[in-house]
Amino acid sequence: MAPHADTIPTPETPSAGAANGRPHKHLRVSGAKIVDESNDRVMLKGTALGGHLNMENFITGYSGHEHEHRAAMAEILGDEKAAYFFDRFIHYFFRDEDAEFLASLGLNCLRVPFNYRHFIDDQDPAVIKQSGFALLDNIVEICARHGLYVILDLHTAPGGQNPDWHADSGVSRAQFWDFRIFQDQAIDLWVEIAKHYAGNPVIAGYNPLNEPADSKHTRLVAWYDRVEKAIRSVDPDHILFLDGNTFAMDFSHFASVLPNTVYACHDYAQLGFPIPGQAPYTGTSEQNAKLRSTFDRKAEFTRKHGVPLWNGEWGPVYSDERKDPNGAATNKTRLGVLREQLNIYAETQTSWSIWTYKDVGYQGMVYASPDSPYLNLIEPFIAKKQALGLDFWGVVDKSGVAGTYGPFLRDLKEKVPEHLRNSKYPPHWSFERQVERVVRECLMSEYLGKEFAELFRGKTFEEIDELAGSFRFESCVKRDGLNEALREDAARSALNPDWRGREVRIDVSIEDRAAQIPMQGLISFVLDLERTWLGGDPAAMPSNVLIDVEDLPRAAKEVGIVGYAAIGLDGGNVELKIPFNTS
Repeated sequence: MAPHADTIPTPETPSAGAANGRPHKHLRVSGAKIVDESNDRVMLKGTALGGHLNMENFITGYSGHEHEHRAAMAEILGDEKAAYFFDRFIHYFFRDEDAEFLASLGLNCLRVPFNYRHFIDDQDPAVIKQSGFALLDNIVEICARHGLYVILDLHTAPGGQNPDWHADSGVSRAQFWDFRIFQDQAIDLWVEIAKHYAGNPVIAGYNPLNEPADSKHTRLVAWYDRVEKAIRSVDPDHILFLDGNTFAMDFSHFASVLPNTVYACHDYAQLGFPIPGQAPYTGTSEQNAKLRSTFDRKAEFTRKHGVPLWNGEWGPVYSDERKDPNGAATNKTRLGVLREQLNIYAETQTSWSIWTYKDVGYQGMVYASPDSPYLNLIEPFIAKKQALGLDFWGVVDKSGVAGTYGPFLRDLKEKVPEHLRNSKYPPHWSFERQVERVVRECLMSEYLGKEFAELFRGKTFEEIDELAGSFRFESCVKRDGLNEALREDAARSALNPDWRGREVRIDVSIEDRAAQIPMQGLISFVLDLERTWLGGDPAAMPSNVLIDVEDLPRAAKEVGIVGYAAIGLDGGNVELKIPFNTS
């Protein structure tokens, strides 16, 4: 295996009585905050279990849509072996070791996307399958043991709530909005889920619909009104997390807010993706202003109405340093984007869930090892679908099909009047994006999805288990730079308003970057009810800085603090070790 910057973990056996297994408290909305039973503010910081109960092509390597992938695997392997593969995959993908790792980073929440097909058979939609609850219950119980809240996310709804691959409709139209029966099925499913989890404090709340895309805008608002009433009829207490329209980015047609509801945006930054012609992120004032203005636009609705905002998805993607000679430099810039976004969320006190926890190496916090049986089997296929541009999310370079696809696309575009080329919803999709969604991501992906399944032909049950086991935590690689950034940010939450009025002693480690000489400094300040005085050695950092308690993350950045570390209580005082930068 070629050297790389990330590491393979060696986990300890988890314990149900681990320190992270603290009791959960019921959460609710209070004004613009999420609070617990003690009325203490709770900042939800976590990740998502993408690709697990809602599979996605770029996460696990197949092409096309999940239902096509499952059908192709059944055709090649037979029903019994295919079912065995998916069962073992689900089993290995998330276990106690995974939850223990997330808790060790200081994260406190897991978003759990799921496909409606785990509960609803399209040929017998009136019956709710209990096997779906067994899958969710297992995740909830694991999270309970490790102090993680759970947000349940209907990622795939009947008919598809958006035209993308992750809605798993197999077509490029969001038919959920065209047929009332699909909308009713989703509401009926949520009623059963809410009945099942009513009163369970591990559940932070329900995310009824991932990234809705209603071209008329009004049908989504009406559906939210209906699903809120239906859920509240059986579970009046849990929070609802409602995505904005058009892939959780647009609240312009939301006129009012619902009770005990958090509104959710998805804040993917273009600077975190391989966009041709885009300059790499270097932290310029213009780039940072763009990151902030994009987020501010999405946050405008919740600020206007004084309700909480949850950033349900965000995060850059990463280059494969084994194959890309510029991969290390690229990934450094991507982590720079991530850290600046974390600063924005800290300053605005926005809860978040980064996408995604585990995959085959494109975006995950951990990923299947390149030397694993699974990656050894499918790596040539991944290279082929990358060259053909079959995945929207996972494709870095589409030049492999430019010779044939480019002229075809240009000819089609010329046939459409210019004023109509962006008339199809969603309006921010270019003509080229609309065509590639149909031709490459639907049609060609369906063809090649069968080629992917053929890689598994003739595999024994033992070999199938070994392939699925490639996703065990202990077999995966940790993306260290990403995880360290998340750990540092989670520790920022240490400055809890509950400590106002206490004397706080901070042992500060200082590094003189010019001389490269480690130094130590001691800063003391008192958290009071209104203001915080932050002072220290003038040679180390500006002294007598007066700031608001709620504004401490922003002020820390301004005076050069780059991260917060672990906290310890000693004699009623709170001690923090905070590294800061004197350059």
